[in-house]
Order: sequence, then structure tokens, then C-alpha cells
Amino acid sequence: MAMVPYSSVVGGLMYAMICMRPNITHAVGVVSIFLSKLGREHWNAVKWILKYLRGTSKMSLCYTNADMAGDLDSRKPTSGYLITFSGGAVSWQSKLQKCVALSTIEAEFITTTEACKEML
Repeated sequence: MAMVPYSSVVGGLMYAMICMRPNITHAVGVVSIFLSKLGREHWNAVKWILKYLRGTSKMSLCYTNADMAGDLDSRKPTSGYLITFSGGAVSWQSKLQKCVALSTIEAEFITTTEACKEML
């Protein structure tokens, strides 16, 4: 694994994430945690992200999404939204919610509310 250009590829993914592909924010955030202690499974995750980018290069995105208790330590959901206008990303975010949601519907509602507040 010492010969794998892991940090260079993750840096390239971060550049792509910031400039044009905010939908990979969560995945890039997870793989970037392991820059100093990487294993084969981390390299496989990076290759999966690259395959995803290649397969979805012609797709456009407009969504909100949340997971239930995505952070195993705090049990807080991860929220994500993307707002587009005229085919370009205007605003996006992927972060842990401030509170623990009691259901998936509640986590989705909080995410949708945050996206609507951003649109306003």
C-alpha cells in the first residue's frame, strides 16, 4: 500500500467535489480521514468513487437526503442537499445534523427544512 498514490487521488477527488461534484462530499470526507492509516479497503473505496464518477458523468443532480444515525459515536444523522439553478450547483452541504433524529422521516424532514431555508 506504500506505493499507492492514495493522497494524490483523494486530493483530486476533493478538487472535483468542490468544483463540480458536490454529491460525492460524504464519500470523499470518509476516505480522507484515512490519509495516514490507509488499508486496501480504503483504496477500494476510492476506486469505487472513481467508478461512480465515470458512470454518472452525464447526470444532473437536485436532491436532499439524510441517513439515520450515520455517525456511530453520536448517533446523529448526516444531512445533504444540493440546490441547482440553470444546470449549475448554487449551494450544497453535507454535514452531521445538530440533533439526534428518532426516525428516518424526522432526519429527512430536518434535511429538507435546512435546504428550504437555504433556498429562501
